Amino acid sequence: MGEMETLFKNQNNILSLKDASRWASDYLNKKVTESNITYLINYGKINKTSNNGSIYVDISELKNYYDSFWGKREINWKNQLGEDLNWHLSFDFLKEADTTKHVHRLHPYKGKFIPQLVEYFLDDHIDEFKTEVFFNKGDIILDPFCGSGTTLVQANELGMHAIGVDVSTFNALISNVKVKKYDLFSLQAEITKITRSLRVFNSKRNILQFDVELTEKLNEFNNRYFPSPEYKQKVRRKEINEDKYGKTKSDEFLPIYWDLVKKYGVKLKQDTENNFIEKWYLQPIREEMDFVFEQIKLIQDSEIKKIISVIFSRTIRSCRATTHADLVTLIEPVATPYYCAKHGKICKPLFTILNWWERYSKDTLVRLATFNKLRTNTFQYCLVGDSRNIDIIEKLQSKNKELSDLVQRKKIDGIFSSPPYVGLINYHEQHAYAYDLFGFERNDELEIGPLFKGKGIEARESYVQGITDVLINCKRYLKPNYSIFLVANDKYNLYPMIAEKSGMKIVNCYKRPVLNRSEKDKGAYSEIIFHLKDVQ
Repeated sequence: MGEMETLFKNQNNILSLKDASRWASDYLNKKVTESNITYLINYGKINKTSNNGSIYVDISELKNYYDSFWGKREINWKNQLGEDLNWHLSFDFLKEADTTKHVHRLHPYKGKFIPQLVEYFLDDHIDEFKTEVFFNKGDIILDPFCGSGTTLVQANELGMHAIGVDVSTFNALISNVKVKKYDLFSLQAEITKITRSLRVFNSKRNILQFDVELTEKLNEFNNRYFPSPEYKQKVRRKEINEDKYGKTKSDEFLPIYWDLVKKYGVKLKQDTENNFIEKWYLQPIREEMDFVFEQIKLIQDSEIKKIISVIFSRTIRSCRATTHADLVTLIEPVATPYYCAKHGKICKPLFTILNWWERYSKDTLVRLATFNKLRTNTFQYCLVGDSRNIDIIEKLQSKNKELSDLVQRKKIDGIFSSPPYVGLINYHEQHAYAYDLFGFERNDELEIGPLFKGKGIEARESYVQGITDVLINCKRYLKPNYSIFLVANDKYNLYPMIAEKSGMKIVNCYKRPVLNRSEKDKGAYSEIIFHLKDVQ
């Protein structure tokens, strides 16, 4: 009898978390940790049994759960999206830690691709799908829609030079911060200085005491009315009307909340709502933001100031006055505790940035140190500009002369980029808090295919012309036998027209499933990587 059969029969199908993780790893042929099993328990996916302080699960429940999802997903998605769906490019064997490795998670960014997708097309491996090598070490890669700099980072890791262009000043800041090498000791010293100053600042206010007592009251309330995992299991079995029950209990908690607000004299809302920061941050948070920003201004080293500004931006993004369910797409500001369907309990808005600031500061230092071990001695830089008309060499001269000279000598070998999709994202607006705080100039009108222009015929025509203009401008800097890879969800079949208008031809298409999306819609979804070359 094999190991799986032995485990399956063990204790009438009841396994410890350790044994359950082993069984699941064998069954799925991928690493499944004990924490993965615990997650399923905590979120009411499977039941648990306790004995002498240890937790056990029924292996048949675990098998049924995986059978309902894993394995069947590929079949179901191909039925919906077509048999040409290349599941190899789903990278479904990767953990989140892999797809957000090192500096790729220095700051959230909606609409970015995973680094493994860039690696796949840039590195020197071949397989049954990628039958030739497109780029080599020392090559120069261009990303005319740089976004958060994924292509730049992966080019560095692979020993390639890279240039990014983006109309967003904030996007360029994120990208350049990721590829910069820092004195981590100096960075740590500046972070420590700001953290200490923030603690002194808060010691003169009573907001931390308010937050501590509020958290205690909430925990007592949630333990009583939303016990885990029993409550979520009852919701899943439809024994509880989640919406009605959640609303009733959140209303029930409000008098406790208002008593604490009065007790500590907390001012919740700012006096005006004239911009994003005034609307989406509670007054206690705003006071801390203003204080920390003034501390950042005092930093003498310009590069350290930039990376700390990104840490700060990441911090305040997590501290917006919104529900956990609406973090990606903001709906309405919240100033009171609310029922959170995501966590199955009453949650509260944030009243201090301190915890997030400390968490992200530590996380950033670790990620930078990790990337330092992988980075190569190559050049990367993201320019602020419009890829439809930017003079890349001229712009680079004042920003990174070595890279500019290299482009003039060698020319650019190709492009790997993910252009914006038609009518999907307002790229400046997703970081509106940073633009308000740092005073960066916004270039919303230069975005190609933004959400605010819609998806109609006029918007599509404008999109085609915009992407075409980018490709035509970029061709000036490319070698004759270039390769261009564009990641797109071409819902309206626009890229054949774009290729033709750009004097290019589509030589291959790679259709891949997108498994992990930030949107609430988790249905079958794909994107295409178009391989374009010059018309000979």
